[in-house]
Amino acid sequence: MGTAENGAATWKSDLVLALLVALLAFAINAWAGFGQLTDAGGDNDNLLRLVEVRDLLAGQGWFDLHQYRMGLEGGFVMHWSRLVDAPIAAIALAASALTGSRPLGEDVAQVLWPALLFWSTLFFTARAARSFGGGGAVLPAILVGAAGYYFIGIYDPGALDHHNVQLMLTMASLALLLEAPAQRWAALLSGLCAALTLAIGMETVPYVATIGVCVALLFVADPAGERMIARDFGLGFAGVAALVFVTTVSPSAWGVAQCDAFSVVQFLVAAIAGAGLAAIVSVEPAARSWRRRLGSLAALGAVLGVVVAVLFPQCLSAPYGSLDPRLKELWLDHVDEAQSLFTLLVRDPARVAARYATPLVAIMLMALHLRRGGWRRQDSLVAALLAVAFVVGVWQVRGTTFSIAFAVVPLSAWIAKWRARAETSSSLGVALRLAAVWLVSMNPVWTGVAAAASVALEKGKSVADGGTADKTCERKATFAPLGAMADTTVLTISNLGAPILVYSGHRVFAGPYHRNVSGNLLALDAFLGSADDARAIVKAHRVGLVAICPGNIETLILTRKAPQGFLAGLLRSSVPDWLEPVSETKGSPIELYRVKQAG
Repeated sequence: MGTAENGAATWKSDLVLALLVALLAFAINAWAGFGQLTDAGGDNDNLLRLVEVRDLLAGQGWFDLHQYRMGLEGGFVMHWSRLVDAPIAAIALAASALTGSRPLGEDVAQVLWPALLFWSTLFFTARAARSFGGGGAVLPAILVGAAGYYFIGIYDPGALDHHNVQLMLTMASLALLLEAPAQRWAALLSGLCAALTLAIGMETVPYVATIGVCVALLFVADPAGERMIARDFGLGFAGVAALVFVTTVSPSAWGVAQCDAFSVVQFLVAAIAGAGLAAIVSVEPAARSWRRRLGSLAALGAVLGVVVAVLFPQCLSAPYGSLDPRLKELWLDHVDEAQSLFTLLVRDPARVAARYATPLVAIMLMALHLRRGGWRRQDSLVAALLAVAFVVGVWQVRGTTFSIAFAVVPLSAWIAKWRARAETSSSLGVALRLAAVWLVSMNPVWTGVAAAASVALEKGKSVADGGTADKTCERKATFAPLGAMADTTVLTISNLGAPILVYSGHRVFAGPYHRNVSGNLLALDAFLGSADDARAIVKAHRVGLVAICPGNIETLILTRKAPQGFLAGLLRSSVPDWLEPVSETKGSPIELYRVKQAG
């Protein structure tokens, strides 16, 4: 599919081309008015990240990850990394100083940060495609990648969640590793990026592990060519893991194991794996034959397994295995990004094409390439990551973001091959095939097919209201009445938790985060129980307001679960005597009730 091309000149041209396309995407968002800044589309993570950034700028400690305004009194500790908060806060601080306005500075950060990540992800996608399919694959990679990333939405204005950072770093690690045979420093930087993406969130563990295993096995197969690459990757990985540990984990928590966030668990595994790999490739007796190389690496894997099994056995269980059954039933089972392929096939079959088509096409291309022979180093790296990401996507739909991104690399090489044929042929058949290859490789095309299929499947059902009412309570303006009221504690569903923190000074119990168990359960007890049960909770926790959003899916789930519960009663206008409706919000997307004599 082509040969790798490297050099400073190609870096500059790829960077400029990626910048031009990123500026085009920025212009489209600007023309649309950056609407995501006032309509978050129900993405609680983007909103809560903004709250974290505000808290950091307001003086909350670097090591203090408490969200004090969510959960029970005293809040709860979030599992996110300050590595994402810091650059966003820096942009907001600089923009605020330049404009003299803190809100405007925040808006600049919410627009600029995702745009920079979009640009850098496109750049590294282009670099990976160049190494994989030659210079002809660069333009297809940037166009196919830009279309896919843009319509997935993780680089939209306001996208402050960490998934876009992780995708950029993972793609960077892949691109740098592909270039490592020709660039002395690339393997070290690849290890650095792999360690950073792991430090930001545990979702990328499968991809980081895949990259590490590939580096090790390539050394087994080709010690002469891969020795220095494996050594530098291992040193970069271990070194950055150590640096992140001492700079983002409080010394008082160095001995505390956290399975869902970077802690002593991840640090030890990364340090042993990286340093161990570097040691094995550097010791001549251990690297003398392929059997010794494989045996040494197997021993390193066994040591890692023993360390985790003996010291941190809790981290071997399923990520949400210990979650309260009620939260699993009423929250996790309805989280969109946590659904499996099989669930989508039943609940939303049209969406399957939008999320799984291009990765599947790319996998078929790689399989055909393997069958024809001529397997290369870069094929192993791309195929392994693509396959693992596809499997993760089958388990949880969030994994398809990575599989769609990795698929761009072989798809762009495929397009480049047909473009080369079209340039030397005047055949209409070749031109039509090239057009078909472009269409099949574009993820938005499959998204359009999915949308059309969804319309067809919904034919005959009631048509959605085309009005402007914010029935699901996702827009900033909807929360204006709450923001104008004196700060208090608000009893509401978890889907409204983060928006209330962003758009007001109130505090809430519920929010869609697995560490906020007590706060979420308290809200469920109040809404699913009787009015008397709710009153006891309201009194015990000094609640001042009750907020409901009749059109939100979570409200519908809870009322179906408890049709005679407190929340269902409010929807029927059965208001207990200890609540007073806020008249000006009657009929609004969010209806408010003031607790009489509260506080």
